[in-house]
Amino acid sequence: MTSRQQPPRTLTIAGSDSGGGAGIQADLKTFTALGTYGLSVITALTSQNTLGVDGVASVEPEFVAQQLRAVVGDIGVDAIKIGMLHNHKVIASVASTLTALFGPRGSPGYPPIVLDPVMFSTSSHVLLDPPSLPALQSQLLPLVQLMTPNIPEAQKLASVDAITDVQGMKAAAREIARLGCAAVLVKGGHLEGETVWDVLYERDGDGEGGEFTVFEHPRVHTKNTHGTGCTQSSAIAAFLAKGKPSVREAIQLATDYVQAALLASFDIGHGSGPLNHLVSILPRALPAPVELDPHPFTNYLIRACAPEWATYTRKHPFVLGLRDGTLPRECFIHFLKQDYIFLMHYARIHALAAYKSFSMEEIDACTDIVKHIIRESKHHIEYCQSWGISLAEFHSTPESGHTVAYTRYVLDTGVSSSLLALRVATAPCLLGYGEVGTWLYSDPGTKREGNDYWPWIEGYAGEDFQLAVTKGRELLEETVRRDPLSARQLEDMVGIFRKATRLEVGFWEQSYVSSGSPPDLATKC
Repeated sequence: MTSRQQPPRTLTIAGSDSGGGAGIQADLKTFTALGTYGLSVITALTSQNTLGVDGVASVEPEFVAQQLRAVVGDIGVDAIKIGMLHNHKVIASVASTLTALFGPRGSPGYPPIVLDPVMFSTSSHVLLDPPSLPALQSQLLPLVQLMTPNIPEAQKLASVDAITDVQGMKAAAREIARLGCAAVLVKGGHLEGETVWDVLYERDGDGEGGEFTVFEHPRVHTKNTHGTGCTQSSAIAAFLAKGKPSVREAIQLATDYVQAALLASFDIGHGSGPLNHLVSILPRALPAPVELDPHPFTNYLIRACAPEWATYTRKHPFVLGLRDGTLPRECFIHFLKQDYIFLMHYARIHALAAYKSFSMEEIDACTDIVKHIIRESKHHIEYCQSWGISLAEFHSTPESGHTVAYTRYVLDTGVSSSLLALRVATAPCLLGYGEVGTWLYSDPGTKREGNDYWPWIEGYAGEDFQLAVTKGRELLEETVRRDPLSARQLEDMVGIFRKATRLEVGFWEQSYVSSGSPPDLATKC
């Protein structure tokens, strides 16, 4: 009989949380939920619950080292997460034992190590005594691949008084990296705002320079945040153990997991409850809609395609040219002509969706979208005539190669695949223009007076188009709610959404290339 394949082995070196929401308990739950085999070395015992920590007892440093040698010597590890260490003696014991077992960082077989410098509990209890900070900086940081401090911890490690914005996070991350770790992720959850920014700094091989990556995700409003930092760092370690090729990818996957666990958190005890660590192994690929996240499917699609989506809706020079009024006129005219052709096909696509629907409510919703597109096309013609484009020009405009590629991709998806696949293929157009319109309309940096593109912005930010966006999003969510997706089906939908989003980026792009504008403008995204 052959044995089953061994899962990746992930080790946590951390303190115990008697309340079960943080520490090694959170780490082991995360390791299991993400498909790795969890090992543990306990460095301290805490007496705590959802209301806070009321006692800490350190484990003898020699026994910490004994645990570490025992698990590594017999079972081995593929990645290590280090959490609460409490004092300089335990720090020295962990550092010397890791070096004895694996050699210096970069040696053959050296595992990725993620250090979460647990200094304070959620209730502000000190978990690392202040005299131990120099030991952490000098002895442990040179051994780790990634360090994940939050804002208060980053301030201590970088010796700065305050971090108030992304630039301050970048400066702190660079300063901490100089202490020897390969990369630093400064987590921005302590800063105010509806958007949370995390900043990753990765040092170059020679240590003389580095590269920043800024991660953006919406703030989840819940009191049940106990163990968030432990969970994120252990999730990063788990994804590294599973062979993810880069720290960036592991961080993004871990952040998505934490976001889902926060959205699925629950009330337990009388204080700050825990995340729902089991969210990834619940019998569905997506969480059910809840008040905090009424659109889990469309939000998942956008998060999964975050780089493409950001290029399409926020970063492309076409959108930025609309924002400040500098978009070349010939680019916009080319776009308007091709967009009219696209609208005709878009109406056909939604008529196909109505044909593939099997309830009067869905058919009615699809026909409402078709009617909206017809109204939009009429407005489009009137708007274009104000730019000096006649109806005869519209009818004589040849369909560009990119417009053909985009519309045929969506139509082919609709003919050969499911109704959901068709809706996903059309979603980037509907949701993306809705997002571009509302962003440009509400952004104080958008030029209004004297901006020829302001009427276009007002149209896509207007009630009529935003109503169509709402209906389209609700159709997608209702389809998935009624017939939940498997993990494989969900990834198929992500692939369709990503392809269509890239084609939308190409639709902006062709306006530069085909209009003969300088090619450098077409390659800025």
